[in-house]
Amino acid sequence: MIRVVVADDQALVRAGVRMMLEAAGDMEVCGEAADGAEAVRLAERHRPDVVLMDLRMPRVDGLEATRRILSAQPSARIVVLTTFSEDENLYAALGAGALGFLVKDDPPARMVESVRRAATGESPLAPSVLRRVVERALAAERQAVTLPPGLTEREAQVLTLVGVGLSNAEIADRLHVGVTTVKSHVAALIEKLGLRNRTQAAVMAHRFGLVDNGFNPVAPARSDRGSGASGSYRHP
Repeated sequence: MIRVVVADDQALVRAGVRMMLEAAGDMEVCGEAADGAEAVRLAERHRPDVVLMDLRMPRVDGLEATRRILSAQPSARIVVLTTFSEDENLYAALGAGALGFLVKDDPPARMVESVRRAATGESPLAPSVLRRVVERALAAERQAVTLPPGLTEREAQVLTLVGVGLSNAEIADRLHVGVTTVKSHVAALIEKLGLRNRTQAAVMAHRFGLVDNGFNPVAPARSDRGSGASGSYRHP
């Protein structure tokens, strides 16, 4: 059972989200918060699999609540609830470590599937939306970044495919490896790059030039335990 906390200052929105999620049969809304301070308390008390977080709430807004939750629980999976996908605060929330976002008028099936993806640590963003998020994030801060030493060629391949927006299952199919192996690579590269989640990893894939500068994400890797991926990609 996927346990979810819903934070939104509108009771009708909370009730609607609860109804949609619990109708799926594999989800339980274990807490509802009307403001960010309450969301932080509920996240601490229940340790849910996913927190759905509205950004515009009284007392403590969703952005600050996201920061507080992730400061105390770095592995927390927070998905932003927003009324429109161009909210300026949305990109700040993603930068703070939110896994992705959902627009409140998304179809119920998309919301349910997105929460399921988030519960496994995958980005709930569609590839087209993920690309827009990445482009917006990169436009905000352009800088040359050198790929840290120690990232294996296979990890660079996985990072590239995360940047494209593929799921773990899709990456496994593309690289002809098991899903468990992909999960291990994703966890390793996120730790090596000092990131919180795969949405931030997708931004890094573009920043390194792996997606845009011709790195081949399906070329055979020399070794999953090599000293690095030097020579197999080009830096921006």
